[in-house]
Amino acid sequence: MIGSQLRELRTRRGLSLRELAAQAGVSATLLSQVERGVTEPSLTTLRRLADVFGESVASLFEDDQAPAVWVSRPGERSSLMGPRGKVRYERLTPGNGQLEVLRGILVPGEVSSDELWSHASVECAVVLSGVLTVDIRHVAYSVESGESITFDAHQPHRYRNADDSDVEFLISVTPPNP
Repeated sequence: MIGSQLRELRTRRGLSLRELAAQAGVSATLLSQVERGVTEPSLTTLRRLADVFGESVASLFEDDQAPAVWVSRPGERSSLMGPRGKVRYERLTPGNGQLEVLRGILVPGEVSSDELWSHASVECAVVLSGVLTVDIRHVAYSVESGESITFDAHQPHRYRNADDSDVEFLISVTPPNP
């Protein structure tokens, strides 16, 4: 799904694979593999592509024929890799540009990003199992299973697992960030 949408956005703007790759700071080979469905791009790559198109990350998943009701089923969801491949997210919502919900798992000692980063959204994380540490402006918040944290994502932040077991969590982002 993302490959065909990427190809559509690229061709609509009259860009070659090499031109888009140069503007996004990624390789043309990677973009070709994404368009053909051979590989899935990282979240960092998606953000770079969205910036080139002046769109949100969610727009890269949009389908003009998107149904009014969408059921998300395990094994049928698209995946996103977080920055530097540190966390894999499953997209639980369709790309309608208004809300994005992701499911993530962090193994012990892993972080969603090496550095804190920010974007123009409101974010809510719900911990399904384990303990999630959320760093916001260099303050660490410990969020346990069954708890949630909501914050203005303009504040630099990241997710990490400081515990000794995996942490599974959901993130809701509105509006989806570029």
